[in-house]
Amino acid sequence: MMKTQENKMTEFESKCYGMSQDDIRNNIINSITTKFACIEMTIMGILSDAQTMLEFDDPDKARKYMNIAKFILAEQIQSNKKAA
Repeated sequence: MMKTQENKMTEFESKCYGMSQDDIRNNIINSITTKFACIEMTIMGILSDAQTMLEFDDPDKARKYMNIAKFILAEQIQSNKKAA
């Protein structure tokens, strides 16, 4: 998926996302694609990728993609609460 900084990834992050939370923020949330589209479209794309991984019989990768989507949603909710 994305280039990760494995030396900064915790065991939880590795098992849950396959990348660090900082990598999710830097490579997905703050990406040029997300800035030009919107966070919701980015999340929908990640969920579509998860569906594709299920078709390719890779449930672990699909689970990680879904966890990434949930993490991004949680970050967006926190950001909206701070702005309100």
